[in-house]
Amino acid sequence: MNWITNYVRPRINSIFSRRETPDNLWTKCDDCGTMLFHREVSENLNVCTNCGHHMPISPRDRFTALFDGGIFSEVNVPKPAVDPLHFRDQKKYPDRLRAAQKQTGEAEAMLVATGEIGRTPIVAACQDFSFMAGSMGMYVGNAIIAAAEQAVKLKRPLILFSAAGGARMQEGILSLMQMPRTTVAVQMLKEAGLPYIVVLTHPTTGGVTASYAMLGDVHIAEPNALICFAGPRVIEQTIREKLPDGFQRAEYLLDHGMLDRVTPRTDLRDELINITRMLLGLPPAVRGDLPPPQEGGDLDHALTDAPEEAAQPDPEK
Repeated sequence: MNWITNYVRPRINSIFSRRETPDNLWTKCDDCGTMLFHREVSENLNVCTNCGHHMPISPRDRFTALFDGGIFSEVNVPKPAVDPLHFRDQKKYPDRLRAAQKQTGEAEAMLVATGEIGRTPIVAACQDFSFMAGSMGMYVGNAIIAAAEQAVKLKRPLILFSAAGGARMQEGILSLMQMPRTTVAVQMLKEAGLPYIVVLTHPTTGGVTASYAMLGDVHIAEPNALICFAGPRVIEQTIREKLPDGFQRAEYLLDHGMLDRVTPRTDLRDELINITRMLLGLPPAVRGDLPPPQEGGDLDHALTDAPEEAAQPDPEK
C-alpha cells in the first residue's frame, strides 16, 4: 500500500477542491430563530414561512411584488441642499449619507413610482428603514410632495408605505418642517377627490406618525408592526407604569380604532387592489392577465362570426 498515493494525495485534493458555501444562502428569522432558505424567504416576500414574522423588505422588492408584472416607473424627486446645518456628531452628515447610499444602493430614504395594480393606475411611495432608519428629512418631504403632485396630475390614488424612526436629527428644524409640508401635500389629494391609502409597516414612529402616516382615507398595517409617536420604553419611564401586552402594536391599535385593517404582506396586494377600486367607484378587478372583455369588442365579434358548428359543438362528439 502506497500511503502517499492512496491517502495523502486524495486528502490534499479534497481540501483544495472544496467549495465554500456562500453566506447568503440562509436567513435566520428574527422572531422564531428558524433557518430559512433565502430563495424561499424571497418568494414569500420576506415573511417567515414558519411563524409568519414580517422581516424588512426594500422599497424596490416591495414595488416589484406590488405592481402588475413588477413593472413601474420612478418619479423624479427634487434634491434638497446637502447638510444645510453643517451637522456633525460622531461623523459628518454627508459621510453618513454616503454610507447609507452605499449600503442600500438608493439615493435616499423614500422611493416614488407609478404603475398599475390589478389594471388600476396608481402612484406609490415607500420608505426605506435601512436608510438612516427611514428618517424624515427634506428629501422625504420632497418625495411625498412629488408623489402627491404626480397623483393629482395623473388623477390617480396615492398609496404610501411608511417605515421610519421619526424626524432626521441631522437636519434639525428643517426636518420638523416636513410635517406641515407633507400635511399640505395630503390636503392636495383630498381637494382633488383622490384616495390616499397608508400602509404602516414596522416600525412607524415619531413625526412620521404625527403627520402623513395617520392622515389616510384608509389605514392598513402589517402584523405586529410598531406604530407610535413615543416608544413604549419612553412611556414606561415617564408614567412609571407597566404597559399592556402588545401596546402600540398593529393588533392593539386595530382593537382600539386607530387602524382599519391588519393584513399580512402576502395578502396585501389583493387588499390594496380591492380597496383602491372601491374608493374609485370601479368594479372588482378581473383575475388573470387579460383585461375584462368590452361590449362590441374583439371577443364578441369572434363569437358572432364563428361558424355555427364551432359555436355549438355536436354532443355526440
